[in-house]
Amino acid sequence: MKKYIFFTIIILFFGSCHLHRKAESSETSGIKFDTVTFSDQARNRKIPVALYNPGSGNHEIVIFSHGYGQNKGGDYLAYSYLTNFLASKGYFVASIQHELPTDELIPSTGVPQIVRRPFWEQGADNILFVINQLKKNYPHLNFNKITLIGHSNGVDMTALFPQKYPNVVHKIITLDNRRMVFPRDHNLKIYTLRSSDQPADDGVIPTGPDIKKSGITIIKLSDVKHDDMDDHANAEQRKEIQEYVLRF
Repeated sequence: MKKYIFFTIIILFFGSCHLHRKAESSETSGIKFDTVTFSDQARNRKIPVALYNPGSGNHEIVIFSHGYGQNKGGDYLAYSYLTNFLASKGYFVASIQHELPTDELIPSTGVPQIVRRPFWEQGADNILFVINQLKKNYPHLNFNKITLIGHSNGVDMTALFPQKYPNVVHKIITLDNRRMVFPRDHNLKIYTLRSSDQPADDGVIPTGPDIKKSGITIIKLSDVKHDDMDDHANAEQRKEIQEYVLRF
């Protein structure tokens, strides 16, 4: 009996040491990384979210929305070069998985602004739900300084959000949105990085004298293609995007 108790204590000791090391390994450079799944009961929808937590403090918040991934999943983790970077600069980052395997695929025919609008509406609702969950779970964060960042289809959701839910966020940064028209709100800071190969639809990006009137900052990236804005980006492309986003 004494021998059994002795070996039990040894097992528990080494087991607890293993768990402790695992917890430490998830806090690289002081950033605690975690994935959670929120449940929006009103919409009967699961919302997976990756959280990059720089630690205690009144941190500004970044909500990230990925580009279209054809419902394969995991796209909310596909921009780690940017989400980790922002967390290392003191931002609390929440990256949302907008697509689920059970969702319908986005239509490839028809007028995008019409046939894809329900998907963007759903994305905007996801963003609002995540913000409200963060308020419950991390009340110390700075909810007066929320920035939305997205790529491609995720930016269409991002651009729609302030129009559907005004006065919630103070800034949006877009990585090559092509479909959804930007909100016309001079109280909202808007910055957009444009790829070298994919033009936006007519009317989405202001041109000529309308650029100054809109107050939107537009940056053309000469060596970054649309599909190179996620973790496929090389070191030079990553650095350029990181520097612009941080400057904004």
